[in-house]
Amino acid sequence: MRWELAEEQDLFRESLRGWVEKVAPSDTVRGWFATGDPSEFEKRLADEGWLAVGTTEERGGQGGGLLETALTAEELARRAAPSAAWTASVLALPALPDDVAADVLSGGGFATLVVDAGRPVDAAGTDGSCHLDTDGNLTGRVESVLGADRAARLVVPTTGADGLALHLVDASDQGVTLTPHDLLDRSRSVATVALTAAAGTRLDVDADALLAEAALRSAALVAADSLGAMERMLEMAVDYSLQRKQFGVPIGSFQAVKHAAASMLVSVEAARSIAYFAASSVDDGNSERAVHAAIAKAQVCRDASKAADSALTMHGAIGYTWEHDLHLLYKRVKLNERLYGSTTAWNERIAAALPLVPRG
Repeated sequence: MRWELAEEQDLFRESLRGWVEKVAPSDTVRGWFATGDPSEFEKRLADEGWLAVGTTEERGGQGGGLLETALTAEELARRAAPSAAWTASVLALPALPDDVAADVLSGGGFATLVVDAGRPVDAAGTDGSCHLDTDGNLTGRVESVLGADRAARLVVPTTGADGLALHLVDASDQGVTLTPHDLLDRSRSVATVALTAAAGTRLDVDADALLAEAALRSAALVAADSLGAMERMLEMAVDYSLQRKQFGVPIGSFQAVKHAAASMLVSVEAARSIAYFAASSVDDGNSERAVHAAIAKAQVCRDASKAADSALTMHGAIGYTWEHDLHLLYKRVKLNERLYGSTTAWNERIAAALPLVPRG
């Protein structure tokens, strides 16, 4: 099955691609990585309305759904643009009250779910990492929270006598300590969040249901991110294979190189339909959306990682150099394999959903 975007969605993707290419050319992106401060890009992303895509107008958004949000993830990944604050906010928005959500969307500061970025989002709280103390304040510690160093608001899962709950915490509260950590993929950032009697407001939401849905949304968005990076790596590899010559002819004329490029193309086209379908399924509340999201996260991220290895091989020695842009995308898809749950973790969810077939 080949997924076809609606005309409006195609126009949106083209418009966003042009904007990202203009605002985040390679040299500029590398400059942000060098300083560790992508705030210029993040501010423009919010101020010019791209952050608001995928949220209803009633909540201060631009409209659209998870598929439009996935298209945004895809285009940001193509240029290896900084996206930790964007991804974290998109996942946190459904938990926020309308007025707070509208403030985030209008550039009033990013938000993040305080969950370990190495595990599926709905695993949050199961280890009791954050809890309420006797005074009703929050105490706990969570490692590797995506975009926490960029966030003004924290949505913290807590466990207590009443079960799992979500609390809204101001990142500037004196009880909050944020410790950033470097990643090999400099287009994203994480930080340890330590809470010591931090003041928080309990959110009037079903915490279990919201985190379960956030897990599916994260799977769809990370898959779309891998799709965007994989597609650009394919383009770069093919372009290079037509430029570099060996024995007097372009290496793209060699059968082995043709096969590698063809395999990458098959992976890209399959990933496109899988990622788009998963985003639509999650957004539409399909009864099998959990399986669709798991397939997208496991398969697309795995295939993108393999495609990155092929692209690196096709580039030869130049692909290993710091000066070449390939490594920016290579590192991005390698992180995506583990971001919000490993391929193994999501494959286990697929297996658990499959009916048992008796031998016989």
